[in-house]
Amino acid sequence: MDHSPYRVEPGKKIDLSKWSTDDAGPFSGKEDARSDIKKNLKRLIELQELLYASAGHAVLIVLQAMDAGGKDGAIEHVFSGVNPQGCNVTSFKEPSHEELSHDYLWRYHLACPRRGMMEIFNRSHYESVLVERVSNIVSKDVWLQRYDQINDFERMLVSENTLILKFFLHISKKEQKKRLEARLEDKSKQWKISPSDLVTRKHWDQYTEAFEDALRRCSTDVAPWYVVPADHKWFRNWVLSDTIVRAMQKLEMKLPPPAKGLDKIKVK
Repeated sequence: MDHSPYRVEPGKKIDLSKWSTDDAGPFSGKEDARSDIKKNLKRLIELQELLYASAGHAVLIVLQAMDAGGKDGAIEHVFSGVNPQGCNVTSFKEPSHEELSHDYLWRYHLACPRRGMMEIFNRSHYESVLVERVSNIVSKDVWLQRYDQINDFERMLVSENTLILKFFLHISKKEQKKRLEARLEDKSKQWKISPSDLVTRKHWDQYTEAFEDALRRCSTDVAPWYVVPADHKWFRNWVLSDTIVRAMQKLEMKLPPPAKGLDKIKVK
């Protein structure tokens, strides 16, 4: 059992206003955490190589957040050293006509990692109980039944040797304002913002409620949710890397045995 203070206990009611967004954990600041983050990233590289070589498990990392919550930055920094051959990132945008013609989980299942691979979902199947709920794309009786469907989906993946780790990058409304303003002022970052981000910000309370329900209903023993304090980007990176490393180490992966006859081979 993972006893991380950032893990959401299954079935426990959650009030995100009581979860810190600017926690710094055991560190006094960014410099104090630098060596620990570096150590985690080095270990993650080793574990990902072992995952790829052993090909007995798959790893699925789910990232969700409010707009400007830091999903892209987390991917860029935490997974900066992993081998691209064994890692993939899928960013889910508005579904295509083909995707809409299937069940809502189809496109997510299609992107799930095969054994030996690490997959990062930048947004995920949880959009089906977040944006589709807040924007009234589907009715309440539809999104209510999806929590159990999502749990069943994840339970099936875990039974097929997929490690699932889900992270909600928790920023304050004040920090979001600061980041959105920075994007507006920096021409090199303006591509990251759209008018829809500001519309979504107006529904902050509704999205918070939707996140709270998803976290409570879908944090399970086999596929836990973690609420990551994300106002400090460096601390966000530490929590993510530390949690992923700890979980992957529990898989007890081993390198495959060498091919027979290698001891008789001489390279000329």
